[in-house]
Amino acid sequence: MKKKVILLAAVILLSAAGLVEAQEQEGELGVTLDVTYLSRYIWRGFDMYNNNTSAIQPSIDIDFYGTGFGVTVLSSRANGSGFENLEEMDITLYYYNSLFEGETYATDYTVGWRYYNFPDNRQSALDLQEFFASLSWPNICPAGIVPSYTIIRMWSAKSNSPRNQALSARGRGDVEGWIHIVGLGYDWTVEGLLPETPEQILHLSADLVYNDGVLGVDHDWSHMLFGVSTGFELADNVTLTPALYYQASMENTVNTQDEFWVGLSMKYKF
Repeated sequence: MKKKVILLAAVILLSAAGLVEAQEQEGELGVTLDVTYLSRYIWRGFDMYNNNTSAIQPSIDIDFYGTGFGVTVLSSRANGSGFENLEEMDITLYYYNSLFEGETYATDYTVGWRYYNFPDNRQSALDLQEFFASLSWPNICPAGIVPSYTIIRMWSAKSNSPRNQALSARGRGDVEGWIHIVGLGYDWTVEGLLPETPEQILHLSADLVYNDGVLGVDHDWSHMLFGVSTGFELADNVTLTPALYYQASMENTVNTQDEFWVGLSMKYKF
């Protein structure tokens, strides 16, 4: 199965390369390196590493000459023992663009495919796949609030995986299902937090998530996620971004408790 995934990724990347070849003289290849520390790894509401274990997540994002096509590779590793089977290597292929530019109903969108690879598990036992589409409307609210909507279709990379079998044995369906995320974002400009910075932008976000059966979850509104982050430019193209997150958990099959965690990201773009 993993060989098929690698082949599919190669075909998509080669197709994208053909589309951008004519534009190479107009745009530049964008590469962003990122290393993120998380005091807890909370994914789609689930606490991936229990006992409040932190995680380190390096990634690389490649933007193909401003065409909208890109690829991201992310690795996640727990900062503690006992989680070797949950180490991840994820690949995302995406396309972003905008519609109705300059209009009140201008729409930014991103569509893509993501593969969650757990390399220490043999025969793709835990691997997952998803297609996703995200929409946002940056001009629709005069106050600067940006509404968004994301729809995700997720399924197991292997139909008879041990994960599916375990969920079925407990009467909780399987991995396959939909996730809907309704969000609001707002950039709040405040006085600079550093002497050389005249102003600081705080990125505020709030998401309400409906899980329609993914990973055996009861079909319900599963959780709300609140976040605030801001960036500090340390040097040319080098940004340090601290973040705070709070999750209000509403569905026990996703998470039995509320969660609070912090993140710290170092990003270099060239």
